[in-house]
Parts: sequence; structure tokens; C-alpha cells
Amino acid sequence: MPIYVYNSLTRKKEEFIPLTPPNVNIYTCGVTVYDESHIGHARSLYVFEVIRRYLEYRGFKVKFVRNITDIDDKIINRAKELKKNWKGLIKEYIDRYYQDLEALGIRKGDAEPRATENIPDMVKYIEALIDKGYAYVTNKGVYFSVRKFNGYGKLSGQSIEQMQSGARIEPDEEKNDPLDFALWKLSQPDEPSWDSPWGKGRPGWHIECSVMSEKFLKTQTLDIHAGGRDLIFPHHENEIAQSEALTGKPFAKYWIHHGLLTINGQKMAKSLGNFVTIKDFITKYNYPVILKLFFLSTHYAHPIDYTEEKIEEAKQGLERILILLGKIGKNHKSQVTSKKNQELEEVKNNFLVAMDDDFNTPKALASIFELISIMNKNIDNLDFISNAKYLLEQLLEVLGLRKISVDVFPKTMPLTISLKEPRVVTEDVTWQIIDEEIKKKILEREKARKEKNFALSDKIRKELEERGIILEDTKDGTTWRRKL
Repeated sequence: MPIYVYNSLTRKKEEFIPLTPPNVNIYTCGVTVYDESHIGHARSLYVFEVIRRYLEYRGFKVKFVRNITDIDDKIINRAKELKKNWKGLIKEYIDRYYQDLEALGIRKGDAEPRATENIPDMVKYIEALIDKGYAYVTNKGVYFSVRKFNGYGKLSGQSIEQMQSGARIEPDEEKNDPLDFALWKLSQPDEPSWDSPWGKGRPGWHIECSVMSEKFLKTQTLDIHAGGRDLIFPHHENEIAQSEALTGKPFAKYWIHHGLLTINGQKMAKSLGNFVTIKDFITKYNYPVILKLFFLSTHYAHPIDYTEEKIEEAKQGLERILILLGKIGKNHKSQVTSKKNQELEEVKNNFLVAMDDDFNTPKALASIFELISIMNKNIDNLDFISNAKYLLEQLLEVLGLRKISVDVFPKTMPLTISLKEPRVVTEDVTWQIIDEEIKKKILEREKARKEKNFALSDKIRKELEERGIILEDTKDGTTWRRKL
């Protein structure tokens, strides 16, 4: 079955055919390391991780590059604000960025180049643009001449006049045109700088991605360039202009952009008091997978609004998965038997159809919960459950959900999906209940039920529930789990 993706460049869904199948080159814009990564970053990181995983699942050989912007006006200004050395600042936030990636269970790129480590290549690229007549030198730096590139505006769908009215004008009276953007900025005496033919300075933001994508993916035309919708103009528009002006080739065949995140209908901002970092989320909810389930509930291309109600829905989804795994137990092997099952084939097909249609994760996730419902109805059919469990693990793996944190769950709980995701343990009394105490309470309750002392039985259940322990009565006895 073919995969279809919505291409921001052509504004329509197209069959995905990479330039040299089965190889796929993906470049995505990464973080600018001047502050903690927030849940908006998390969505971007996770969305493209899912796309990467699904293409791999479908047999493509994916090479994935995600850059790090480690020199920028924001970084310089933040270092001055905090009275810190800029190198120390970026090291601190790069370290935290990688901690967030690990916590979210998101893999690193095949390369994660830093801008400051590739400046000589950027200087050569700018020199070539000057030689071709697309860039010019001023007393403030080097600028790209937008009107000399005939295709400017094709990604954003704006005319030169529309872009000029909404452009962020960079102050330089020597610029030929207000839309012309910086390729190289001459530095002030107290700012970071590198040598260049035009004087000590630093690269402009846009040139980084053109240079590093070509260098690390070894191609002048990407299969996929990805990023947030807010990057379409001017960042991605400028990348196209400088890259295609130099090479004469399309910069990327497919452009994929994710929608933006809001908090209770508002833009996330520290000034509004609604700025949620990845660390904040994990500290509050303990399970990074809840954030992933929240993201999966909305198509990547659509905006997503973060609310407590939607996070609660995601928590309930995780509980459904954990309850099923608790029922299955260790004794059910995950394997494919010779016996085929039509229900399982339909679930898998529905999952594939959803993901083939521009990575429609809400529908894909619905097929997983349909599988969970089917497994609950057939929990005593060992042959069926073996096949179903194998399929469930496959589909969870594709969505990056197979590694679910269980380190605070009791060893007696037969969860088959393990994880090394960090779990933040609070000082709440919930986590002070030891396994033996719970077992003792369960035995007391079973005795009360046998003696038909239902008041005591209900009292014990309620007491445990208040302390974060949920009991599940099955035909094989009582199992328990900690409340999320």
C-alpha cells in the first residue's frame, strides 16, 4: 500500500516516493538552546520520531538529521541577562535537552549537528552565493538578495508585497530590500565571533540548515524537510531561496509541518504563567507516555490545545493499556502462531490504513484501543492472546509507546512491557506502601468476602484506593496496580 503525505509545498496530499528508495533522508529543525525545552518542543520532537518509526516499519532505510542552534541573538541576550558565559549557557541547555529526549523515549538523530561546529562550511556557502550574485556585503554583514530568486514565496504562498508587510525588518540602512535576510552578521566587541572574509561575526539563522542538511545527509535535495508551521515563513522560505539559488535543484521534495500547541486556548508564554517545560510535565504527571498519548490524539498537522481534561483522557488511555497487560501476565508468550485471526488482521489493516493516510495517529491509536477491547473479550484464549500480544507490541513500538515506565509498580504486577524512562517519585504516602502490606490487605479482604462481610471488604478496597492502590477482581483472584 502506498503512503500519502500532505506536502506543504504543493498544498495537497501526494504519494510518498523518495528520490532513491528505499533510502529516505529527513532533516528537521531542532531546538535553539537558550532555555528549557517545553511541551511545544516535545510535540515537534515526538511527531517526527513517529514518522521516522513508521517509515522504518514500512521498510524504508531512514537517515534522520536534527540540528541544534547554539549561536543566535536569543542565546547572546539570555547569557547577558543571566550574566553567564554563552558557552556555559548552551552546554547547560544542551545537556537538559538530551535529558528530555531520554525521558520522552525519543531517539537521537543519526546526526545532531551544532551550528558552531560547522561555521567554516557556512562561510564557504556564503562565498558561493556572493560569487553567483545572490548575496552582497554591507557594513553590517552579508545579505541574501530576495528579489533575485524567482521562486521566493512558493512555500508560504505569499507575494513579495504580502511578505514585505509582515516581515521582521533587520536594521541595516545599506540593505537593498527590507526582505533581504542576513547570511552573516558582524559581531559587536562583546559578542561571540568567528573569522570570515567580511570580518568577525556569526552566521545568520537560516544558513545553518541549508549547510548542515546538505553536509550531513550528503544530498542537495532532501526527501523530507520537517518543522513547525511557525517556521514556514521566514525560516523555511529563506532556506529554499539560498539553497536553490546555489544548487539550482529543489531543496526538498516533501515539506511536512506540524500544527502549533496552545495552553487552554492561549499561546504558551512565561508572561502568561502557562509555560510548561518537559521537566514540569514529568514532575507533575510522572509518566512521559501520557504526553505522547495526548499528542497522538490529534493529527500532527492540526493545532493542539493542552488542557487538564485532555491529559486526564490520556491517563485513562494509559490505564487501559496497563490493566490489560496486568491481566495477561508473564505466562502469555508474545508470538505468532499458525492460526490466523480475522479480527487481528482487521486491526492491523486499520492501523496501516490510518498511518498511510498522512500519519493519521488518532485513527491509528483508535485501532490499538480496539485491539485492547478485543483482547479483553478473549482473555482466556491463550492461542489468540499470544498472537494479539505480538501485534499489540508491534503497534506500540511503531508509535514509540512500547516502553512504558513501570519501575514504581510492584514486582508482583505481571507487566510485560518494561522501560528505563525516568520516573519522578514524589513524597506522597502512596509510594511508601510496600508490597507485603498490600498483599496482607488483599488477603484480609478475600477472607472478609468469603465470610460475606462485604462492609469490611468494601472498606479495605476504599482504604487502598485512597492510598493510590486499585484492586481488580478476576476469576483467577485479585490483582492490583498503583493509580496513575
